[in-house]
Amino acid sequence: MDLQVQTRQEGDVAVLAASGEVDVYTAPDLDRALGETLAEGRAHLVIDLSGVSFLDSTGLGVLVKGLKGAREADGWLRLVVTSERIRKIFDITGLDAAMPLFDTVDDALRA
Repeated sequence: MDLQVQTRQEGDVAVLAASGEVDVYTAPDLDRALGETLAEGRAHLVIDLSGVSFLDSTGLGVLVKGLKGAREADGWLRLVVTSERIRKIFDITGLDAAMPLFDTVDDALRA
């Protein structure tokens, strides 16, 4: 399955909405979108994973890289995760402590 990533601006926050599967084949698409966003000087990021049906370790690595890039630019990264299966991945790995999880984009923007 393909991965689609759409980026929009909400005030000073870049919202990247991903849909599809994030795996070894498609993770470079997310990595590219995150890299371009950070290169444009936008370091406050909300990654909307509500449209993602599968996330593997390669996808987690891309998100960790994005978090590092955001922090280096004095920004932050927040995730929107609605799938219990994907939320469990963050719980098990402990990454939910580094990247806060939200139910909606609006919740992530208000945090």
